[in-house]
Amino acid sequence: MISDAPIFELKNVTKQFGSFQSLTDINLQIQAGDRVALVGSSGAGKSTLISLLNGTIVPTQGEVWVLGRNLAQLRPKLLRQIQRQIGTIYQQFHLVDNLRVIHNVNAGHLGRWSFPKAALSLIQPLDVDTAAKALIQVGIPEKLYERTDRLSGGQQQRVAIARVLVQNPAAILADEPISSLDPERSREIMDILRQLSQETGKTLVTSIHAIEFARSHYQRIIGLRQGRILFDIAAEKLSDAMIEELYKMDEA
Repeated sequence: MISDAPIFELKNVTKQFGSFQSLTDINLQIQAGDRVALVGSSGAGKSTLISLLNGTIVPTQGEVWVLGRNLAQLRPKLLRQIQRQIGTIYQQFHLVDNLRVIHNVNAGHLGRWSFPKAALSLIQPLDVDTAAKALIQVGIPEKLYERTDRLSGGQQQRVAIARVLVQNPAAILADEPISSLDPERSREIMDILRQLSQETGKTLVTSIHAIEFARSHYQRIIGLRQGRILFDIAAEKLSDAMIEELYKMDEA
């Protein structure tokens, strides 16, 4: 851990969507430099928790603190500044398919670039060296000028990771980043995320269904069941009995 102060903190957080309560009374701290896996069945609240951490949704009750600030108390400009410190990788990639890879990677600059600069970069790509370096880090430097829709799913996810590297946030959130990939590509993406976190010291929080990757690639595992935290333990302490308990109630 890099610091004793939490980079994320949820205090008595509950989140409702209409009559459905997605999360209930969540208390949680994540320190800078932690690698945390969120596990649980579909509907357990993993994606909701990710969306609370990056400020794209707000809690129904409770407080979400990021980088020492209560998000609910921030004016829009300061909230955007905090959100720029949080990079998010999604299972749907969120790329513009008909643009070249460099343009999608350069989207990581958008929080810093003015509109005229961003528009100019679509005509004549800027900061090419930065984009190229990010693509080297994710293993596809030769795809710099390829059209994004010509890439495989695994390659597109690497582009999404490169975009976050260009953003250079303090923490990376990954919401089911391998759910649409085959086993070999899944392992490659998980290896990249672990390596980036280890090399840069960035906090990494990932929602994931694959328990084996949670155990092998993360320091800490949080089990969510029906919107509540069932366990929050070091990865090496996760037992088969805990996994059975995590999914048993949802199957009933």
